[in-house]
Amino acid sequence: MSGRGKKAVPKPKSAVSRSSRAGITFPVGRIHRLLRKGNYAQRVGSGSAVYLSAVLEYLCAEILELAGNASRDNKKHRIAPRHILLAVRNDEELNKLLAEVTISEGGVIPNIQASLLPKKTKNPKDDSSAKDVESQEF
Repeated sequence: MSGRGKKAVPKPKSAVSRSSRAGITFPVGRIHRLLRKGNYAQRVGSGSAVYLSAVLEYLCAEILELAGNASRDNKKHRIAPRHILLAVRNDEELNKLLAEVTISEGGVIPNIQASLLPKKTKNPKDDSSAKDVESQEF
């Protein structure tokens, strides 16, 4: 006998997703698979999926926060496409990013051109009272 005895079988390590390793919510594995299957490049690095997932998560969080604020301004509890459109079009950077995008059922931004508004006229102050005094002379 060699005296070494049986070695203890190590417990199998539980699988840890790449999303949890990166500390993000969006699925890194799925995005990596879509990058590979999409024929965007011959080879796709492992870090590219993590980076793209983080960018997509940030953009979604930004849009959802602004859309939630827009829905609260309209006294609604549910985010509608209209709220997403208002959020995107009122934010300078998101509007530039999504300039050519049409949001279905979103409508348009309310806008009336200044030339179409009625012109303001200035009324003379207290001129009518002076005329009344003159007309009452006996």
